[in-house]
Amino acid sequence: MSGIFNIMGIWWHHYTPMALLTAFVLLPWTKNFFSEKGWRWLYIFFLSYGLSFCLTPIFRWLAYRFAVLDMPEARKLHSRATPLLGGAAVYLAFLIAILINGIYSLRLIAILAAATLLFAIGLLDDIREVSARVKLVIQIGCSVWVMAFGIILRVLPDTFGPAALIGNILLTTFWIVGITNAMNFFDGMDGMAAGLGVIISFFLGLVAFQTNQYFIGWIAVAMMGACIGFLPYNLLKRGKATIFLGDAGSTVMGFLLACVAVYGEWSATSPIVALASPLLIFWVLIFDMLHITVDRILSGRVMNFRQWIEYVGRDHLHHRLAYLFGTPKKSVLFIYVMAVCLGISALVLRNARTLDALLLLTQAAIIVVLITLLERRGRTLADANCGSDLPETHKILQENKAQSTEQHEP
Repeated sequence: MSGIFNIMGIWWHHYTPMALLTAFVLLPWTKNFFSEKGWRWLYIFFLSYGLSFCLTPIFRWLAYRFAVLDMPEARKLHSRATPLLGGAAVYLAFLIAILINGIYSLRLIAILAAATLLFAIGLLDDIREVSARVKLVIQIGCSVWVMAFGIILRVLPDTFGPAALIGNILLTTFWIVGITNAMNFFDGMDGMAAGLGVIISFFLGLVAFQTNQYFIGWIAVAMMGACIGFLPYNLLKRGKATIFLGDAGSTVMGFLLACVAVYGEWSATSPIVALASPLLIFWVLIFDMLHITVDRILSGRVMNFRQWIEYVGRDHLHHRLAYLFGTPKKSVLFIYVMAVCLGISALVLRNARTLDALLLLTQAAIIVVLITLLERRGRTLADANCGSDLPETHKILQENKAQSTEQHEP
């Protein structure tokens, strides 16, 4: 028995109690008890968390069994082959928690259908690389699919006529596809994407419960629990992650959260407040996507749309902060804190006026300016560092680059 647990990369005295607790949560009696107490959200959390915690080692073993591994490369931060099927555990835990609790609506079914397609494409990409153009086309198709069921932003008023509908469709597409890819971009350091998934889900859930949107809140709680259950294997106090989300995990997580943000009605009094809440909660992802796009265009690294979707670099927020702070873990922690601060700003918008929402968005913009200054300092350090003075991040990249060169030498 201990041999099986060793293959799965876990300790039996950690896994067995959680497996038993999850089995207990799955009992119909337990579900009825929590429902009668009005604690349905807590039951959903326990279920998704327990399932994710128990499924992740199984998918880790399957990833090794079928060689679904992320191999070290010059541009990557890990120095050993790492399993890629963590996203399967997260998505299945989320999906099972939703289905068992009978959280259904036509719009949610449409979202889940599109998410399942993205999951399949992401899984294929983890096993056998899929081109960026194909993935982008499928993401746009999934966005159009959910919009056909009414999941669409209402930013431009109907008084604009047909232009309002066209504009809202374009904005919704940019939002869903942008957040989907931004979350995938952040899956570059241990605990980064999953941790942001926890924080974003947490604040989406709180704002949803604030505005009496319990249905949306339950969906957010299911995602939060699934991400927390995965984190013990992806963000270790000592050592490196034992499994990654993979494309099947990060893109699906981003897609689901982006759709939930559009699904909700965040203010009945002011369209600016309704828009400000999700903007603040997702601000870290939005900022990184906009910043790297502008920076790559201005620096000449990207000259056209094809280059933009195919470009892979280490110029994201977490990379530059890692150079600045010296280690990836400090970068991850800093981004966590920043996301929490912006999420708290979204909470105070419940009874806010339009002016309050604009002031909070201005505050978020100021934070962006400060972070940009830090990033530029990080870039300067990255260019200047050499030898024994290199931060941990740069050392790993240098080692991987050397290994990659050795592998390609005749």
